Amino acid sequence: MKIINNLLSFIPVIIITPISFVIGYYIRKSTAEKLIISAETKSKEIILESEKKAETVKKEKIIEAKEEIHQIRFELDKEVKSRRNEISKLEKRNLQKEETLERKSDNLERKEDKLSLKSKEVEDKLSEISNMHDKHMKELERISGLTTEEAKNQLLTSVEKEVRHESVVLIRDTLGKAKEESSKKAKEILAFAIQKCAADFVSETTVSLVNLPNDEMKGRIIGREGRNIRALESLTGVDLIIDDTPEAVILSSFDPIRREIARLALEKLIIDGRIHPTRIEEMVDKSRKEMDAHIKEIGENATFDAGIHNLHPELVKLLGRLMYRTSYGQNVLSHSLQVSFLAGAMAAELGVDVRIAKRAGLLHDIGKSIDHEVEGTHIEIGMNLLKKYKESPAVIHAMSTHHGDFEPETIEAILVTAADAVSAARPGARRETLQTYIKRLETLEAIASSYEGVDRSFAIQAGREIRVMVIPEKINDDEMVLIAREISKKIENELDYPGQIKVSLVRESRVVEYAK
Repeated sequence: MKIINNLLSFIPVIIITPISFVIGYYIRKSTAEKLIISAETKSKEIILESEKKAETVKKEKIIEAKEEIHQIRFELDKEVKSRRNEISKLEKRNLQKEETLERKSDNLERKEDKLSLKSKEVEDKLSEISNMHDKHMKELERISGLTTEEAKNQLLTSVEKEVRHESVVLIRDTLGKAKEESSKKAKEILAFAIQKCAADFVSETTVSLVNLPNDEMKGRIIGREGRNIRALESLTGVDLIIDDTPEAVILSSFDPIRREIARLALEKLIIDGRIHPTRIEEMVDKSRKEMDAHIKEIGENATFDAGIHNLHPELVKLLGRLMYRTSYGQNVLSHSLQVSFLAGAMAAELGVDVRIAKRAGLLHDIGKSIDHEVEGTHIEIGMNLLKKYKESPAVIHAMSTHHGDFEPETIEAILVTAADAVSAARPGARRETLQTYIKRLETLEAIASSYEGVDRSFAIQAGREIRVMVIPEKINDDEMVLIAREISKKIENELDYPGQIKVSLVRESRVVEYAK
Protein backbone atom coordinates (compact mmCIF):
# COMPACT_ATOMS: atom_id res chain seq x y z
CA MET A 1 0.00 0.00 0.00
CA LYS A 2 2.81 2.19 0.84
CA ILE A 3 4.47 1.44 -2.50
CA ILE A 4 1.35 2.36 -4.41
CA ASN A 5 1.14 5.65 -2.54
CA ASN A 6 4.76 6.41 -3.51
CA LEU A 7 4.11 5.64 -7.19
CA LEU A 8 1.09 7.83 -7.21
CA SER A 9 3.10 10.72 -5.80
CA PHE A 10 5.65 10.43 -8.76
CA ILE A 11 3.04 10.38 -11.52
CA PRO A 12 2.53 14.17 -11.57
CA VAL A 13 6.24 14.69 -11.69
CA ILE A 14 6.62 12.31 -14.60
CA ILE A 15 3.84 14.06 -16.51
CA ILE A 16 4.98 17.63 -15.80
CA THR A 17 8.67 17.08 -16.78
CA PRO A 18 8.16 16.28 -20.49
CA ILE A 19 5.62 19.07 -20.77
CA SER A 20 8.12 21.57 -19.32
CA PHE A 21 10.78 20.37 -21.77
CA VAL A 22 8.48 20.85 -24.74
CA ILE A 23 7.42 24.29 -23.57
CA GLY A 24 11.06 25.33 -23.01
CA TYR A 25 12.05 24.05 -26.47
CA TYR A 26 9.42 26.13 -28.21
CA ILE A 27 10.26 29.21 -26.15
CA ARG A 28 13.99 28.90 -27.07
CA LYS A 29 13.18 28.28 -30.70
CA SER A 30 11.01 31.39 -30.78
CA THR A 31 13.74 33.46 -29.16
CA ALA A 32 16.38 32.13 -31.56
CA GLU A 33 14.28 32.86 -34.61
CA LYS A 34 13.77 36.42 -33.39
CA LEU A 35 17.57 36.80 -32.89
CA ILE A 36 18.26 35.38 -36.36
CA ILE A 37 15.76 37.77 -37.94
CA SER A 38 17.31 40.68 -36.05
CA ALA A 39 20.89 39.63 -37.11
CA GLU A 40 19.85 39.24 -40.74
CA THR A 41 18.30 42.69 -40.67
CA LYS A 42 21.46 44.21 -39.19
CA SER A 43 23.71 42.38 -41.63
CA LYS A 44 21.61 43.65 -44.54
CA GLU A 45 21.88 47.18 -43.20
CA ILE A 46 25.70 46.80 -42.81
CA ILE A 47 26.02 45.39 -46.31
CA LEU A 48 23.99 48.26 -47.75
CA GLU A 49 26.04 50.79 -45.84
CA SER A 50 29.35 49.19 -46.92
CA GLU A 51 28.17 49.05 -50.52
CA LYS A 52 27.39 52.77 -50.36
CA LYS A 53 30.83 53.52 -48.88
CA ALA A 54 32.54 51.29 -51.45
CA GLU A 55 30.68 53.06 -54.23
CA THR A 56 31.75 56.42 -52.80
CA VAL A 57 35.40 55.32 -52.53
CA LYS A 58 35.28 53.83 -55.99
CA LYS A 59 34.01 57.09 -57.43
CA GLU A 60 36.71 59.05 -55.56
CA LYS A 61 39.50 56.75 -56.79
CA ILE A 62 38.19 56.89 -60.35
CA ILE A 63 38.20 60.69 -60.15
CA GLU A 64 41.77 60.70 -58.69
CA ALA A 65 42.95 58.24 -61.36
CA LYS A 66 41.43 60.38 -64.12
CA GLU A 67 43.17 63.45 -62.69
CA GLU A 68 46.50 61.59 -62.43
CA ILE A 69 46.12 60.27 -65.98
CA HIS A 70 45.36 63.76 -67.16
CA GLN A 71 48.46 65.12 -65.39
CA ILE A 72 50.68 62.35 -66.82
CA ARG A 73 49.33 63.00 -70.31
CA PHE A 74 50.06 66.68 -69.88
CA GLU A 75 53.67 66.01 -68.79
CA LEU A 76 54.18 63.48 -71.56
CA ASP A 77 52.90 65.92 -74.15
CA LYS A 78 55.24 68.54 -72.76
CA GLU A 79 58.26 66.18 -72.82
CA VAL A 80 57.39 64.97 -76.33
CA LYS A 81 57.26 68.53 -77.56
CA SER A 82 60.65 69.25 -75.92
CA ARG A 83 62.19 66.14 -77.48
CA ARG A 84 60.79 67.00 -80.87
CA ASN A 85 62.32 70.46 -80.61
CA GLU A 86 65.70 68.97 -79.67
CA ILE A 87 65.49 66.42 -82.47
CA SER A 88 64.67 69.12 -84.95
CA LYS A 89 67.66 71.17 -83.75
CA LEU A 90 69.95 68.15 -83.99
CA GLU A 91 68.69 67.41 -87.48
CA LYS A 92 69.47 70.98 -88.50
CA ARG A 93 72.98 70.71 -87.01
CA ASN A 94 73.60 67.40 -88.71
CA LEU A 95 72.50 68.88 -91.99
CA GLN A 96 74.88 71.78 -91.50
CA LYS A 97 77.74 69.41 -90.57
CA GLU A 98 77.04 67.25 -93.58
CA GLU A 99 77.18 70.29 -95.81
CA THR A 100 80.44 71.41 -94.15
CA LEU A 101 81.94 67.93 -94.51
CA GLU A 102 80.97 67.79 -98.16
CA ARG A 103 82.66 71.12 -98.77
CA LYS A 104 85.78 69.94 -96.87
CA SER A 105 85.79 66.69 -98.76
CA ASP A 106 85.71 68.59 -102.02
CA ASN A 107 88.57 70.80 -100.84
CA LEU A 108 90.58 67.78 -99.75
CA GLU A 109 90.11 66.08 -103.05
CA ARG A 110 91.32 69.18 -104.85
CA LYS A 111 94.32 69.44 -102.48
CA GLU A 112 95.14 65.76 -102.93
CA ASP A 113 95.20 66.28 -106.65
CA LYS A 114 97.53 69.24 -106.23
CA LEU A 115 99.75 67.31 -103.78
CA SER A 116 100.00 64.35 -106.10
CA LEU A 117 101.12 66.70 -108.85
CA LYS A 118 103.65 68.40 -106.57
CA SER A 119 104.85 65.05 -105.23
CA LYS A 120 105.54 63.91 -108.74
CA GLU A 121 107.41 67.14 -109.40
CA VAL A 122 109.44 66.72 -106.19
CA GLU A 123 110.32 63.14 -107.07
CA ASP A 124 111.49 64.26 -110.47
CA LYS A 125 113.56 67.01 -108.90
CA LEU A 126 115.00 64.64 -106.27
CA SER A 127 115.99 62.23 -108.97
CA GLU A 128 117.60 65.08 -110.88
CA ILE A 129 119.38 66.30 -107.71
CA SER A 130 120.59 62.79 -106.94
CA ASN A 131 122.06 62.51 -110.39
CA MET A 132 123.68 65.91 -110.06
CA HIS A 133 125.00 64.95 -106.57
CA ASP A 134 126.58 61.79 -107.95
CA LYS A 135 128.18 63.79 -110.75
CA HIS A 136 129.45 66.43 -108.32
CA MET A 137 130.81 63.78 -105.91
CA LYS A 138 132.67 62.08 -108.73
CA GLU A 139 134.02 65.42 -109.86
CA LEU A 140 135.07 66.33 -106.29
CA GLU A 141 136.75 62.96 -105.82
CA ARG A 142 138.59 63.48 -109.11
CA ILE A 143 139.71 66.98 -108.16
CA SER A 144 140.65 66.20 -104.49
CA GLY A 145 142.09 62.78 -105.14
CA LEU A 146 140.16 61.40 -102.10
CA THR A 147 137.31 58.95 -101.89
CA THR A 148 134.13 59.76 -99.98
CA GLU A 149 135.13 57.64 -96.96
CA GLU A 150 138.58 59.21 -96.84
CA ALA A 151 137.09 62.70 -96.96
CA LYS A 152 134.58 61.76 -94.24
CA ASN A 153 137.33 60.39 -91.97
CA GLN A 154 139.41 63.50 -92.56
CA LEU A 155 136.45 65.71 -91.68
CA LEU A 156 135.66 63.66 -88.54
CA THR A 157 139.27 63.91 -87.43
CA SER A 158 139.18 67.67 -87.88
CA VAL A 159 135.90 67.98 -86.02
CA GLU A 160 137.16 65.70 -83.23
CA LYS A 161 140.21 67.91 -82.75
CA GLU A 162 138.04 71.01 -82.62
CA VAL A 163 135.62 69.42 -80.14
CA ARG A 164 138.51 68.13 -78.03
CA HIS A 165 140.04 71.58 -77.95
CA GLU A 166 136.70 73.19 -77.04
CA SER A 167 136.09 70.58 -74.29
CA VAL A 168 139.56 71.21 -72.86
CA VAL A 169 138.94 74.97 -72.89
CA LEU A 170 135.55 74.43 -71.24
CA ILE A 171 137.03 72.10 -68.61
CA ARG A 172 139.83 74.55 -67.94
CA ASP A 173 137.44 77.49 -67.53
CA THR A 174 134.96 75.51 -65.44
CA LEU A 175 137.63 74.03 -63.21
CA GLY A 176 139.30 77.40 -62.84
CA LYS A 177 136.11 79.08 -61.71
CA ALA A 178 135.07 76.18 -59.49
CA LYS A 179 138.52 75.93 -57.89
CA GLU A 180 138.68 79.67 -57.35
CA GLU A 181 135.28 79.83 -55.63
CA SER A 182 135.53 76.56 -53.72
CA SER A 183 139.14 77.19 -52.71
CA LYS A 184 138.26 80.59 -51.33
CA LYS A 185 135.30 79.25 -49.34
CA ALA A 186 137.20 76.16 -48.18
CA LYS A 187 140.17 78.26 -47.05
CA GLU A 188 137.89 80.51 -45.04
CA ILE A 189 136.17 77.56 -43.35
CA LEU A 190 139.41 75.66 -42.70
CA ALA A 191 141.21 78.76 -41.44
CA PHE A 192 138.35 79.48 -39.07
CA ALA A 193 138.29 75.87 -37.84
CA ILE A 194 142.08 75.63 -37.46
CA GLN A 195 142.25 78.94 -35.57
CA LYS A 196 139.68 77.60 -33.12
CA CYS A 197 141.67 74.38 -32.67
CA ALA A 198 145.35 75.22 -32.26
CA ALA A 199 147.30 72.40 -30.63
CA ASP A 200 150.88 71.26 -30.15
CA PHE A 201 152.14 67.92 -31.37
CA VAL A 202 154.52 65.66 -29.50
CA SER A 203 155.83 62.46 -31.04
CA GLU A 204 155.27 59.40 -28.85
CA THR A 205 157.96 56.83 -28.18
CA THR A 206 157.96 53.19 -27.15
CA VAL A 207 160.10 53.63 -24.04
CA SER A 208 159.63 55.23 -20.61
CA LEU A 209 162.34 56.37 -18.21
CA VAL A 210 162.02 55.78 -14.46
CA ASN A 211 164.41 57.75 -12.26
CA LEU A 212 166.04 55.97 -9.30
CA PRO A 213 167.16 57.51 -6.03
CA ASN A 214 170.55 55.78 -6.40
CA ASP A 215 172.32 53.08 -8.39
CA GLU A 216 171.98 50.59 -5.53
CA MET A 217 168.27 50.43 -6.32
CA LYS A 218 169.12 48.68 -9.64
CA GLY A 219 170.37 45.66 -7.77
CA ARG A 220 167.24 45.51 -5.60
CA ILE A 221 165.07 45.75 -8.73
CA ILE A 222 166.99 42.86 -10.32
CA GLY A 223 166.76 40.79 -7.11
CA ARG A 224 168.45 37.57 -6.19
CA GLU A 225 169.27 35.69 -9.40
CA GLY A 226 166.99 38.16 -11.26
CA ARG A 227 163.74 36.97 -9.66
CA ASN A 228 162.37 40.50 -9.07
CA ILE A 229 162.96 41.74 -12.62
CA ARG A 230 161.56 38.50 -14.05
CA ALA A 231 158.41 38.80 -11.91
CA LEU A 232 157.91 42.42 -12.94
CA GLU A 233 158.43 41.66 -16.64
CA SER A 234 156.13 38.62 -16.62
CA LEU A 235 153.34 40.43 -14.75
CA THR A 236 153.42 43.58 -16.89
CA GLY A 237 154.63 42.29 -20.27
CA VAL A 238 157.27 45.04 -20.35
CA ASP A 239 161.02 44.78 -20.87
CA LEU A 240 163.17 46.43 -18.19
CA ILE A 241 166.48 47.72 -19.53
CA ILE A 242 169.01 48.26 -16.76
CA ASP A 243 172.18 49.55 -18.38
CA ASP A 244 174.94 52.01 -17.59
CA THR A 245 172.54 54.97 -17.50
CA PRO A 246 173.07 56.44 -14.03
CA GLU A 247 170.13 56.37 -11.62
CA ALA A 248 167.59 55.37 -14.30
CA VAL A 249 165.75 52.32 -15.60
CA ILE A 250 164.24 52.17 -19.10
CA LEU A 251 160.87 50.45 -19.67
CA SER A 252 160.33 49.23 -23.23
CA SER A 253 157.03 47.99 -24.74
CA PHE A 254 154.96 48.55 -27.87
CA ASP A 255 151.84 48.79 -25.64
CA PRO A 256 151.77 52.18 -23.86
CA ILE A 257 149.17 50.97 -21.32
CA ARG A 258 151.35 48.08 -20.18
CA ARG A 259 154.34 50.42 -20.07
CA GLU A 260 152.43 52.93 -17.94
CA ILE A 261 151.24 50.20 -15.53
CA ALA A 262 154.82 48.99 -15.18
CA ARG A 263 156.05 52.54 -14.57
CA LEU A 264 153.45 53.16 -11.85
CA ALA A 265 154.18 49.82 -10.18
CA LEU A 266 157.95 50.39 -10.26
CA GLU A 267 157.64 53.90 -8.82
CA LYS A 268 155.42 52.56 -6.00
CA LEU A 269 157.94 49.79 -5.28
CA ILE A 270 160.80 52.31 -5.18
CA ILE A 271 158.90 54.51 -2.74
CA ASP A 272 157.81 51.52 -0.62
CA GLY A 273 161.31 50.03 -0.58
CA ARG A 274 160.07 46.44 -0.22
CA ILE A 275 160.82 44.75 -3.52
CA HIS A 276 160.06 41.03 -3.78
CA PRO A 277 157.76 38.97 -6.08
CA THR A 278 154.72 39.04 -3.77
CA ARG A 279 154.98 42.80 -3.25
CA ILE A 280 155.56 43.28 -6.98
CA GLU A 281 152.33 41.37 -7.75
CA GLU A 282 150.39 43.52 -5.26
CA MET A 283 151.75 46.75 -6.71
CA VAL A 284 151.06 45.66 -10.30
CA ASP A 285 147.43 44.81 -9.42
CA LYS A 286 147.03 48.12 -7.64
CA SER A 287 148.58 50.02 -10.56
CA ARG A 288 146.33 48.17 -13.02
CA LYS A 289 143.20 49.22 -11.08
CA GLU A 290 144.47 52.79 -10.87
CA MET A 291 145.13 52.68 -14.59
CA ASP A 292 141.57 51.51 -15.34
CA ALA A 293 140.17 54.35 -13.26
CA HIS A 294 142.57 56.81 -14.88
CA ILE A 295 141.58 55.63 -18.38
CA LYS A 296 137.89 56.11 -17.53
CA GLU A 297 138.65 59.59 -16.18
CA ILE A 298 140.57 60.46 -19.35
CA GLY A 299 137.63 59.32 -21.49
CA GLU A 300 135.18 61.36 -19.43
CA ASN A 301 137.40 64.44 -19.69
CA ALA A 302 137.63 63.96 -23.46
CA THR A 303 133.84 63.80 -23.84
CA PHE A 304 133.52 66.86 -21.59
CA ASP A 305 136.12 68.79 -23.63
CA ALA A 306 134.39 67.84 -26.88
CA GLY A 307 130.96 68.75 -25.50
CA ILE A 308 129.55 65.30 -26.25
CA HIS A 309 127.17 63.59 -23.84
CA ASN A 310 125.22 60.34 -23.44
CA LEU A 311 128.06 58.14 -24.63
CA HIS A 312 127.94 54.51 -23.54
CA PRO A 313 130.28 53.91 -20.55
CA GLU A 314 132.23 51.30 -22.52
CA LEU A 315 132.84 53.79 -25.33
CA VAL A 316 134.08 56.29 -22.74
CA LYS A 317 136.61 53.72 -21.50
CA LEU A 318 137.72 52.94 -25.05
CA LEU A 319 138.22 56.67 -25.66
CA GLY A 320 140.45 56.80 -22.60
CA ARG A 321 142.55 53.93 -24.00
CA LEU A 322 143.26 56.07 -27.07
CA MET A 323 145.38 58.31 -24.81
CA TYR A 324 147.91 55.47 -24.81
CA ARG A 325 147.63 54.69 -28.52
CA THR A 326 149.75 56.35 -31.20
CA SER A 327 149.53 56.46 -34.99
CA TYR A 328 152.63 57.57 -36.93
CA GLY A 329 153.84 59.02 -33.61
CA GLN A 330 150.65 61.07 -33.15
CA ASN A 331 148.55 60.62 -29.99
CA VAL A 332 145.23 59.18 -31.19
CA LEU A 333 143.06 60.75 -28.46
CA SER A 334 144.49 64.22 -29.12
CA HIS A 335 143.99 63.60 -32.85
CA SER A 336 140.36 62.49 -32.26
CA LEU A 337 139.61 65.59 -30.19
CA GLN A 338 141.12 67.81 -32.90
CA VAL A 339 139.05 66.07 -35.60
CA SER A 340 135.93 66.55 -33.45
CA PHE A 341 136.65 70.28 -32.98
CA LEU A 342 137.51 70.84 -36.65
CA ALA A 343 134.49 68.92 -37.97
CA GLY A 344 132.17 70.73 -35.55
CA ALA A 345 133.55 74.16 -36.49
CA MET A 346 133.18 73.47 -40.23
CA ALA A 347 129.68 72.02 -39.72
CA ALA A 348 128.64 75.18 -37.87
CA GLU A 349 129.98 77.33 -40.71
CA LEU A 350 128.08 75.29 -43.31
CA GLY A 351 124.87 75.10 -41.27
CA VAL A 352 124.71 71.29 -40.98
CA ASP A 353 124.34 69.05 -37.92
CA VAL A 354 127.17 70.03 -35.56
CA ARG A 355 126.32 67.29 -33.05
CA ILE A 356 126.72 64.46 -35.58
CA ALA A 357 129.95 65.94 -37.00
CA LYS A 358 131.57 66.35 -33.56
CA ARG A 359 130.40 62.95 -32.32
CA ALA A 360 131.62 61.13 -35.45
CA GLY A 361 134.92 63.07 -35.34
CA LEU A 362 135.57 62.04 -31.74
CA LEU A 363 134.70 58.37 -32.42
CA HIS A 364 136.24 58.03 -35.90
CA ASP A 365 139.35 56.17 -34.63
CA ILE A 366 137.67 54.31 -31.72
CA GLY A 367 138.58 51.00 -33.39
CA LYS A 368 142.27 51.69 -32.76
CA SER A 369 141.69 51.19 -29.02
CA ILE A 370 141.37 47.40 -29.53
CA ASP A 371 142.74 46.85 -33.05
CA HIS A 372 145.63 44.77 -31.62
CA GLU A 373 143.08 42.48 -29.91
CA VAL A 374 140.47 42.08 -32.70
CA GLU A 375 140.93 41.18 -36.36
CA GLY A 376 139.97 43.68 -39.04
CA THR A 377 140.72 47.30 -39.92
CA HIS A 378 140.18 49.95 -37.28
CA ILE A 379 137.21 51.26 -39.35
CA GLU A 380 135.47 47.88 -39.35
CA ILE A 381 136.18 47.42 -35.63
CA GLY A 382 134.92 50.94 -34.90
CA MET A 383 131.70 50.40 -36.87
CA ASN A 384 131.03 47.16 -35.00
CA LEU A 385 131.67 48.86 -31.64
CA LEU A 386 129.33 51.77 -32.44
CA LYS A 387 126.60 49.38 -33.63
CA LYS A 388 127.05 47.31 -30.47
CA TYR A 389 126.66 50.34 -28.21
CA LYS A 390 123.64 51.75 -30.13
CA GLU A 391 125.14 54.80 -31.83
CA SER A 392 122.98 56.39 -34.55
CA PRO A 393 123.41 55.29 -38.21
CA ALA A 394 124.33 58.88 -39.18
CA VAL A 395 127.30 58.87 -36.77
CA ILE A 396 128.41 55.38 -37.88
CA HIS A 397 128.30 56.40 -41.55
CA ALA A 398 130.14 59.68 -40.94
CA MET A 399 133.03 57.92 -39.14
CA SER A 400 133.23 55.02 -41.63
CA THR A 401 134.23 57.11 -44.67
CA HIS A 402 137.34 58.93 -43.41
CA HIS A 403 139.75 56.56 -45.21
CA GLY A 404 137.69 56.14 -48.39
CA ASP A 405 136.50 52.62 -47.55
CA PHE A 406 132.91 53.81 -48.03
CA GLU A 407 131.49 56.58 -50.22
CA PRO A 408 130.32 59.58 -48.16
CA GLU A 409 126.59 60.21 -48.50
CA THR A 410 126.25 63.10 -46.06
CA ILE A 411 127.99 66.45 -45.61
CA GLU A 412 128.93 65.45 -42.05
CA ALA A 413 130.84 62.43 -43.42
CA ILE A 414 132.78 64.67 -45.82
CA LEU A 415 133.60 67.08 -43.00
CA VAL A 416 134.94 64.29 -40.76
CA THR A 417 137.18 63.10 -43.62
CA ALA A 418 138.43 66.65 -44.22
CA ALA A 419 139.02 67.25 -40.51
CA ASP A 420 140.96 63.97 -40.25
CA ALA A 421 143.17 65.01 -43.17
CA VAL A 422 143.76 68.49 -41.72
CA SER A 423 144.72 67.11 -38.30
CA ALA A 424 147.07 64.53 -39.80
CA ALA A 425 148.63 66.93 -42.31
CA ARG A 426 149.74 69.57 -39.81
CA PRO A 427 153.51 69.99 -39.62
CA GLY A 428 154.93 67.66 -36.98
CA ALA A 429 151.70 65.77 -36.53
CA ARG A 430 152.93 62.50 -37.99
CA ARG A 431 156.23 60.77 -38.31
CA GLU A 432 156.67 58.36 -41.19
CA THR A 433 159.35 55.75 -41.37
CA LEU A 434 161.97 56.17 -44.08
CA GLN A 435 160.78 53.02 -45.90
CA THR A 436 157.14 54.18 -45.95
CA TYR A 437 158.16 57.63 -47.15
CA ILE A 438 160.35 56.28 -49.98
CA LYS A 439 157.68 53.77 -51.04
CA ARG A 440 155.07 56.54 -51.30
CA LEU A 441 157.37 58.66 -53.46
CA GLU A 442 158.18 55.71 -55.74
CA THR A 443 154.49 54.89 -56.16
CA LEU A 444 153.76 58.52 -57.04
CA GLU A 445 156.42 58.56 -59.76
CA ALA A 446 155.28 55.16 -61.09
CA ILE A 447 151.67 56.35 -61.46
CA ALA A 448 152.74 59.46 -63.38
CA SER A 449 155.18 57.56 -65.62
CA SER A 450 152.55 54.96 -66.59
CA TYR A 451 150.89 57.34 -69.09
CA GLU A 452 151.93 57.41 -72.74
CA GLY A 453 153.81 60.55 -73.73
CA VAL A 454 155.34 61.07 -70.27
CA ASP A 455 159.14 61.41 -70.40
CA ARG A 456 160.07 61.68 -66.71
CA SER A 457 158.36 62.33 -63.37
CA PHE A 458 159.71 63.64 -60.07
CA ALA A 459 158.09 63.54 -56.63
CA ILE A 460 159.08 66.73 -54.82
CA GLN A 461 158.06 68.79 -51.77
CA ALA A 462 158.19 65.69 -49.52
CA GLY A 463 155.62 63.97 -51.71
CA ARG A 464 153.23 66.93 -51.76
CA GLU A 465 153.84 67.54 -55.48
CA ILE A 466 154.52 65.39 -58.52
CA ARG A 467 156.19 67.14 -61.45
CA VAL A 468 155.71 65.41 -64.81
CA MET A 469 157.79 66.13 -67.92
CA VAL A 470 155.93 65.25 -71.15
CA ILE A 471 157.29 64.72 -74.68
CA PRO A 472 156.24 67.83 -76.65
CA GLU A 473 156.03 65.95 -79.97
CA LYS A 474 153.45 63.51 -78.55
CA ILE A 475 151.46 65.66 -76.11
CA ASN A 476 149.98 69.05 -76.98
CA ASP A 477 148.75 71.73 -74.59
CA ASP A 478 145.15 70.55 -74.66
CA GLU A 479 146.05 66.94 -73.91
CA MET A 480 148.12 68.06 -70.91
CA VAL A 481 144.95 69.17 -69.11
CA LEU A 482 143.32 65.77 -69.60
CA ILE A 483 146.43 63.82 -68.55
CA ALA A 484 146.85 65.92 -65.41
CA ARG A 485 143.25 65.20 -64.50
CA GLU A 486 143.67 61.46 -65.12
CA ILE A 487 146.86 61.30 -63.02
CA SER A 488 145.21 63.11 -60.10
CA LYS A 489 142.22 60.73 -60.22
CA LYS A 490 144.52 57.68 -60.27
CA ILE A 491 146.49 59.01 -57.29
CA GLU A 492 143.25 59.55 -55.37
CA ASN A 493 142.11 55.99 -56.08
CA GLU A 494 145.38 54.14 -55.42
CA LEU A 495 147.18 56.06 -52.64
CA ASP A 496 146.45 56.90 -49.01
CA TYR A 497 147.91 60.24 -47.94
CA PRO A 498 147.04 63.18 -45.71
CA GLY A 499 146.21 66.54 -47.27
CA GLN A 500 146.57 66.93 -51.03
CA ILE A 501 149.13 66.28 -53.77
CA LYS A 502 149.76 68.81 -56.54
CA VAL A 503 150.13 67.43 -60.09
CA SER A 504 152.23 69.69 -62.37
CA LEU A 505 152.80 68.90 -66.05
CA VAL A 506 155.65 70.59 -67.94
CA ARG A 507 155.88 70.68 -71.75
CA GLU A 508 159.09 72.22 -73.04
CA SER A 509 160.14 72.68 -76.66
CA ARG A 510 163.80 73.45 -77.40
CA VAL A 511 165.52 74.45 -80.59
CA VAL A 512 169.32 74.11 -80.64
CA GLU A 513 171.60 75.49 -83.36
CA TYR A 514 175.35 75.91 -83.47
CA ALA A 515 177.20 78.84 -85.05
CA LYS A 516 180.29 77.61 -86.87
